[in-house]
Amino acid sequence: MTQAINLNRSFILIFVILIFSSCEKTIVPQWPEQTNETKPWTRWWWHGSAVDKTNLTANLEELAEAGFGGVEITPIYDVKGYEDQSISFQSAKWMEMFEFTLQEAKRLGLGVDLANASGWPFGGPWIDAEHACKNVQHKKYQLKTGERLKEKVEFIQPSLVRAVNKKVDISEVKFPIRSNTNLQDLALDQVRFEKPLPLQTLMAVNKQGETIDLTNFVNANGILDWTAPKGNWDLYAVFQGWHGKMVERAGTGGEGNVIDHFSEEATKLFLTDFDKNARNIDLSGLRAFFNDSYEVDDAYGDANWTPLFFEEFEKRRGYDLKTTLPALFGDLDEETNRRVLCDYRETISDLLLEKFTTVWADWAESYKTIVRNQAHGSPAAILDLYEASHIPETEGTSPMRIKMATSAGHTSGKPLIACEAATWLNEHFLSTLADVKQNADNYLRNGVNHIVYHGTPYSPVEEKWPGWMFYAAVHFAPTNTWWNDLKVVNEYITNCQSFMQNSTPDNDILLYFPIYDAWTERDRNILPHFGGSNEELTAEISNELLARGLSFDYISDRQIRKLNTSNGKIQAAGADYKTIVVPSCTAIPLETLKHLFSLAQNGATIIFKNEIPVKVPGLNNFESQQAEVKKLIGELEFQPEENYQSATIGNGKIMVGNDVKILLNASGVYGEELAQQELWYNRVERQEGTCYFISNWTGNEMDKWITLQKSGKTAVWFNPMNNTFGKACTQKK
Repeated sequence: MTQAINLNRSFILIFVILIFSSCEKTIVPQWPEQTNETKPWTRWWWHGSAVDKTNLTANLEELAEAGFGGVEITPIYDVKGYEDQSISFQSAKWMEMFEFTLQEAKRLGLGVDLANASGWPFGGPWIDAEHACKNVQHKKYQLKTGERLKEKVEFIQPSLVRAVNKKVDISEVKFPIRSNTNLQDLALDQVRFEKPLPLQTLMAVNKQGETIDLTNFVNANGILDWTAPKGNWDLYAVFQGWHGKMVERAGTGGEGNVIDHFSEEATKLFLTDFDKNARNIDLSGLRAFFNDSYEVDDAYGDANWTPLFFEEFEKRRGYDLKTTLPALFGDLDEETNRRVLCDYRETISDLLLEKFTTVWADWAESYKTIVRNQAHGSPAAILDLYEASHIPETEGTSPMRIKMATSAGHTSGKPLIACEAATWLNEHFLSTLADVKQNADNYLRNGVNHIVYHGTPYSPVEEKWPGWMFYAAVHFAPTNTWWNDLKVVNEYITNCQSFMQNSTPDNDILLYFPIYDAWTERDRNILPHFGGSNEELTAEISNELLARGLSFDYISDRQIRKLNTSNGKIQAAGADYKTIVVPSCTAIPLETLKHLFSLAQNGATIIFKNEIPVKVPGLNNFESQQAEVKKLIGELEFQPEENYQSATIGNGKIMVGNDVKILLNASGVYGEELAQQELWYNRVERQEGTCYFISNWTGNEMDKWITLQKSGKTAVWFNPMNNTFGKACTQKK
């Protein structure tokens, strides 16, 4: 179907509902129902939690009047000059204010989410050094036949202190952290005290690869009681360090150590403080708990260890990491080094999913609530972290970063996919509502359907202009000059989200995210972090697909193993797709490749760019696995086509070639012309038919025919800026 597109510059967004009529029933177009979840929400900062009931009511009433659907309460650092009014985080008084807020929000028809921490990441004064985030350190010693180690087996952690926007000397900070009475003033970001680190293991390795565990031969003073047998021996000592990340910008009562995200015990300990203090609180108005991203990675060095790591590694990877320490630290041949490093990184990823994200989500369900989670920045397969979250949430402006959250939401059938919108668009009072709308449109075109502004500070009504402010803009508060006009933008977003929610994503392609290539590549950081502004693993092919209007969702290895095939369509829990594209990559797990071939056997089309990877990642049994991969590929009978080759396998086919557009077109997947005209768009399926979100930010008026990839009996324009709609001009091709 071809639509007559007439879009004015910048501010007009049009919906096209392609309505499918039948002899039994004709659907009459109308605006969908609006709820507090179709409206935009806002992050609501409680500075020092210095709140009172009168102003809580006044603030909530202002937000409701301005067209907001809900708030996310985030307790944050104290207000200078008002420290005596601060309420300690999760104290009895704090819980009283929280319960009152839930009641008032319910009265006003507003939803409420709560950040689990004051500041970010998760942590607080009740997290001791045992449960704080850790890092790994190592030392190497060398002995020959008959020699004994003369130096101590020890690692002295050097001191380190970093604070927010100020200099602090380590002499000003006491151990343990919670014993400091001036944490608000110190504003600590990361602290390490000079101290000897506990030994995790000491392994001796000779040139033949024989290993001896010497850990029990080291006494409490670090003296090794061992004489080297015949040969040359390298001794690897692994120590457990304290990473030192502090909860950033916490308010009174929330300052302290960040948790060990790879420890179930640490996660549960963190959550017990809320359990203890919320026993007699009515939480019936609470929708979700919130995590403001991982953000341990913005400190000096990685948090990359947990006390049970050796045991967890062997359970998951099938061999003892202690016997391969030379490879972990880069001292063996390059291939072995890469394989062991990949296994180490995958284990960290597994632990972050299983010991933090899943544990936290299960805990929330015990309160009959859900979690809203920002997984980006994590040293893990973030598609899996997002899938484990009830509401995945993203931030930033890069389509690839946004699509990490929306893809996981689409494939797993999440009804809501959120974003932290309008963060740092400009300094305070310099961002315009056009900036806000453009930012919102960028999220909507990439699959977000639940806008959460960043954000609104609680502020007493009697406070002089500009009121209380959070350091990061945009300032969505009554003291902003455009506050009275914000309701127009909020109504626009509400209208958009009323269509984008209660719909099914309609993307054609699943794009494999080849995370094992990143896990196998050694770089300056022992842990790569994912979900940044531009994912190098897929940047080239992602940009190509977006530019050509070829709609896609990312898919992980775990998620691929859950896919099915029916009538040639690839079925995920939340949507159907026409094909899977595997970008050019070096390594892919045998289990993933076998499932891709199985999908093809049952009727799917699987596309490989350039070639089918023949390497499997990891160390355990990799030779036999690679032999099986070669056998699977060798059984394919490829036929040369123009510019590519294809092989029939069961009811489906495998296609391999260099030009993804040609491969996709040959499999019946074509790009939307909207993208070639630089129009932003998103396509979903609703009960009424296919819905196109279209937004013009080219700066030029668009008045021409546009061919759409979906068709129907008729089409209707909806303009969410002014609530008008009408029949569209169409012509068949």
